[in-house]
This record gives sequence, C-alpha cells and structure tokens, in this order.
Amino acid sequence: MSGIFGVVSKKSCSEDLYYGTDYHSHLGTQFAGLAVYGKELMRKIHDIKGSQFKAKFYEDYLEMPGNKGIGVISARDEQPIVMNSKLGPFAIVTNGYIDNADKLAKGLFKKGGSFVEVAEGKINFTELCAKMIISGKNIVDGVERFFAKIEGSCSLLLLNKEGIYACRDRLGLTPLVIGKKGNSWAVSTESSAFLNLGYKLIKHLEPGEVVLITRTGLKIKRFGAKTNKICSFLWVYTGFPASSYEGINVEASRERCGAQLAKDDDVQADMVAGIPDSGTAHAIGYSMESGIPLRRPLVKYTPGYDRSYTPVSQERRDLVARMKLIPIPEIIKGKKIVFCDDSIVRGTQLKNYTIQKLKKHGAKEIHLRISCPPLMFPCKFNYSTRSVNELAARRAIKAIEGKEPKSLCKYLDENSKEYKKMVAWISKDIGATTLKFQKLEDMIKAIGLAKNKLCLYCWTGKSPAKAVK
Repeated sequence: MSGIFGVVSKKSCSEDLYYGTDYHSHLGTQFAGLAVYGKELMRKIHDIKGSQFKAKFYEDYLEMPGNKGIGVISARDEQPIVMNSKLGPFAIVTNGYIDNADKLAKGLFKKGGSFVEVAEGKINFTELCAKMIISGKNIVDGVERFFAKIEGSCSLLLLNKEGIYACRDRLGLTPLVIGKKGNSWAVSTESSAFLNLGYKLIKHLEPGEVVLITRTGLKIKRFGAKTNKICSFLWVYTGFPASSYEGINVEASRERCGAQLAKDDDVQADMVAGIPDSGTAHAIGYSMESGIPLRRPLVKYTPGYDRSYTPVSQERRDLVARMKLIPIPEIIKGKKIVFCDDSIVRGTQLKNYTIQKLKKHGAKEIHLRISCPPLMFPCKFNYSTRSVNELAARRAIKAIEGKEPKSLCKYLDENSKEYKKMVAWISKDIGATTLKFQKLEDMIKAIGLAKNKLCLYCWTGKSPAKAVK
C-alpha cells in the first residue's frame, strides 16, 4: 500500500506537504516524491529503501515554493508522474494495484503509445493512470474512463493549475479524507496526518467520488457511490493507530480484536505481549479482557527500520525482521507468554526471528494469538502479497494435501478438521506452543463496520468488485 497527501493553501503549502507526506511513511518503503505548483510545476523523487523520508526531502521541500502540492510514499513505483498533454501540465500520485496493467498497456502500445518509467520490466501504474486519463475530454472524464477499465483499485491525486483533483477508487478499498485549517485544505490517505498539522477532518470521500480542491474551497466533480468495500486489513495491520476510516478508529478496533481473542481463549500465562508495532494494541485488548498483565519481552528499535511486511524483497524483509526487534532476556526467561500479532502472512519472520529469539532467551511457552483469520488469497487490490506460495496458510494446505486442492472450502471453515490440521501445521512449522487465529465474524465485529461494507477477499476469496456491480 502507498500513502498520498495533498495541500492547497492561500500561502505556501510546502511545510504542511512535507510533514503530511512524511506521516505516511509506514505505508511504503520503495520511493517517495513531492510535486508543487507555483510559478512552475516542480517535482522531486527519491529512493527511500533503507532511509527515511524526512532526511531525503528536508532540503528539497525548502526549495519548492508554491501554494498547492501533492506527495506520496510509494510501495512500488517511482512517482509523482509529471506530464504535459492536451489537458495541460499536471502531476499525479496513486495508491492501489492495477491487476490488468499489462493488458491495458498493450492497448496503448497498439495506438502508438509508449512508457518512459519502466523498471525491471514492470509498467509504472501511475504513468499508466496518467496516460489513460489524458484520453478523456477533460480530467473528470479521463478519471471515469480509467476507473471503468481497471481491474483492482486505484485512488489518486492530480495536481494542475486549477488545484488538486482527489479521486477515491470506485470500490472504496482505500480511504481518502479531506481536512481544513483556516484558508488551507488538505487531502490524505491517513486522517492521522491532520492531527499535528491542525487540520479538522471535514469529509470522507465516497467510493468513486471526485472532488476539486482549490484555494476557494471544495467542488464535487463526480458524486460517489454509497456501496463501500473498504480494506479490512487497514484496521488489522496497515493503518496508523491514530487514523480513523469510515469514522472508526484503528487503535480502538485493534483493542477490540485483542479482547475478542481473549474471550475465546483459556490459556494460562504469565504475561501478554504484542509484536511491535500493530500487535501491541491487540495485546492491550487481550490483557484488559483476560486480566493477564501486559509486558514487553521484545522491543522495537524504531529509527531506520520499516515494517517487515512491506519491503518487496524477501532478503530485505528478513533483515528488517532480524534487526528491528530486540529481546529483553530478564523478562523472557522462564515465562509463559501469550504473544499477539496482527496476522501471519508469510510466517518466516515469526519463525526465524521472533519465536527463535524468545526460545533462545528462555521462554517456557509461546502461545501465538493472531487477530485475523489465516490469509488465503493474495491481494488483487493493493501491492502486498502477490502469490499463493507466499502465504503460510497455503503452504500448509499444500503440505497436508501434497498438492494444491481444487477447493479450499473445508479450510475456510473454522470448525472443520481440515482447518484444524492447517492451523496445527502452521503452529508446528513456526515453533509455537499453541496457535489460534481470530474467527472471521469476530474480526468483523471488532472492526465495527457492517460486513457488506468490508473487503474480505484475502480471507474469503470473494471479490468486492462483483459485489458492487
């Protein structure tokens, strides 16, 4: 997932743009960029792998004067893309995943189109988006054509001389919110970016909605749909604790998830702990509900280390997982520990770097409690897991069956013997004393949004795109 942020002001936007974009650093680890429209359109992009946004862009933002600008922390592509076209000069940033990008690119090639931003043979989604938009009669028509043709999801900000066009993906999978401070307006993936900058949250964009933000205010250019399919994983893991989506706070939802896990558990333990960072809130909820004290046997060395889930390469994920969590032997030795985490995606970090650290320093028992069900299907709507083979649950099923089964129905049933075999295999493979996953309905209850408003694809395999047609 990527994070996007934009500001339109009657004075300089650069400082708010710089800090607002930085508040999305938890969402991407590959590239970051800023674009500002002043006397001219200026852009800066940096590779942020192994570095921090603030350090890379500190001098840049001071040299980018203008009253409107957009920024991005990107999980995949170099962006913003800047383009001059029949629609005039503009810059664009995106958040999402275009599942049929290659097919759409071939269509443009047949019409004589070309792509400049090509890395490792991959089509740059943001450049593809820009080139599809300029096929329209105007910006809004171009966005509508783009939304109609893509499979997957894409929210975007487009900066031109008018202001910022903010467009939420048609399924509502990724959030976009509008904030106001005096004569300044901002748009953000994360509402938490507003809090320290003094913006008041004014509006959650509806799925497919397009608004134009100018110095004089907000203009709705395309009304959105009421049918929402927002990503559930935002509350479970990817979202920032201080953010709210559809009016529901992330931290409070995670505490409810942890409490729900405790209600369905009878394990005897000396302490509850959460794997930093997002597992901490789940552990707080578990501790409050169970009465087992909360402690920190592992602490995160925060500066310079990303989440182990977000880096693209396995080597980088392994390095982050190994280096960022530091054990406290005096708290671990001889203890029975309930360890809460948001999810098990690949499982390699838990197995090789978390469980082994606890065992090495004398943990007596390690009871893993996971705040969502087993992940079964690679995400088609954002840039996270890309293949079946990456998922721990699917590796377990293949090991049990000896091959990929034709149907996963029995493994999706929390009460089936097949499901229990799968969980037991993962537990043994990781090296936990016991392992329990959150039930799907309990996770939905903890989030607090109606089931029909959530994307649950990675657990159920049911596409939200089909539900809203």
